[in-house]
Amino acid sequence: MKTVLYTLLLFCSYNLFAQTDSKIYAIIDSISSNRIENDIRVLANFGTRNTFSDTISQTRGIGAARRYIKGVFDKISQDCKSCLEVTYQKDFVTKKEGTRIPKDAWIVNVVAIQKGTKYPNRFIIMTGDIDSRNSDTMDYEGDAPGANDNASGIAGTIEAARVLSKYKFENSIMYLGLSGEEQGLFGGKGLAEFAKKNNWEIIGVFNNDMIGNIEGQDGVIDNKTFRIFSEPNSPLETEKDRNLRRNFGFESDGNSRQLARYVHKQTQTYMPEMNPMLVFRLDRFGRGGHHKPFTDMGYSAIRIMEAHENYTRQHQNTRVENGIKYGDVIEGVNFQYAAKITAVNAINLASLAWAPPAPKNVLIGGIVEPNTKIKWDKEPSNSILGYKIYWRLTTSPQWEFSRYVGNIDSFELKGIVIDNYYFGVASVGKNGFESEVVFTKDIIKK
Repeated sequence: MKTVLYTLLLFCSYNLFAQTDSKIYAIIDSISSNRIENDIRVLANFGTRNTFSDTISQTRGIGAARRYIKGVFDKISQDCKSCLEVTYQKDFVTKKEGTRIPKDAWIVNVVAIQKGTKYPNRFIIMTGDIDSRNSDTMDYEGDAPGANDNASGIAGTIEAARVLSKYKFENSIMYLGLSGEEQGLFGGKGLAEFAKKNNWEIIGVFNNDMIGNIEGQDGVIDNKTFRIFSEPNSPLETEKDRNLRRNFGFESDGNSRQLARYVHKQTQTYMPEMNPMLVFRLDRFGRGGHHKPFTDMGYSAIRIMEAHENYTRQHQNTRVENGIKYGDVIEGVNFQYAAKITAVNAINLASLAWAPPAPKNVLIGGIVEPNTKIKWDKEPSNSILGYKIYWRLTTSPQWEFSRYVGNIDSFELKGIVIDNYYFGVASVGKNGFESEVVFTKDIIKK
């Protein structure tokens, strides 16, 4: 009788918590397009933020920009009673022929960490790029306002910090301004190496690069759609991983791809007015972004950005030519759209920061059997309510089916044939928030 009552209590508890959470809607409502606009205008008015531009001036160049960003983070921390640890992280690069490094310089990132109450060494990260460029990336003196690319991304990161600093989370959140993106992703590389050296556990990285343009060069005007780029598998996969992938599929189930699916699902749940677009590749053709240095290290990282780019506003000197206005100026940014994508980031940062650790050592079995068996290591945490199994057809881009199975370490899905689906497991917290899905690729040994 006690077992039945306990099972019923768990079922009722999960169904109660499975409803949407009012705190997430409050976060969405708190994002301000006016504050984002102000930060974008300030950053664009520094004239240029080229990585190798002036570092001394208070009104122009990369130095003034990063001091402004640090100052804003410091003010946010002051308002939340020192809830942010704000600092610089830097690496030195030297001039080298055949590269985009015209002179020796420090690549300086601005870092603001909101420490988790339970897992301070587990990080969910939002990034935006500080630097900008014009037509010639080696030109560090000419104007390069970079209003959309990428003042919009760093302004969104600042706004997420403003809003989320009013809450407490079990996991840590990092708000990150990265430099050196246009010259070779140097800032992200330095920070990713720093994270690895200091044994940070990174849940995921949201790289926001251009989140303010709604007027595409393809003629489309769209203030609802945004893209989520994700790499299919880790570049650090082993020979064992490659063999498993060849024999059993798994072409689209690396950790970054699961992070992208998580963002897609949360957005559809809490912001149905938005249209998240999963793009199953690392980045756009022939182009790169600051999530790549993190995936290079094996971390989960995705790029979040506008759906319709306008190339006359990217990497261009400000000018009018044949009646066409070129240049990444403030008039090309839609602040309400930037606020919506900022809200997408904020609710996913919060959801993962409130979620329990994902299950470990997830295994699967069921070869030549009518049922599928799944097992995992239970997380020794009193914040976990239980576990949820997800599965989907092998041709489906998103998880289609799920079953909450309680606080156990194995389960058999009867009548679900292993050959026809892919499977994963997520942890469910007592607060109702779920971890990212961990894909089942290792086989249960009999």
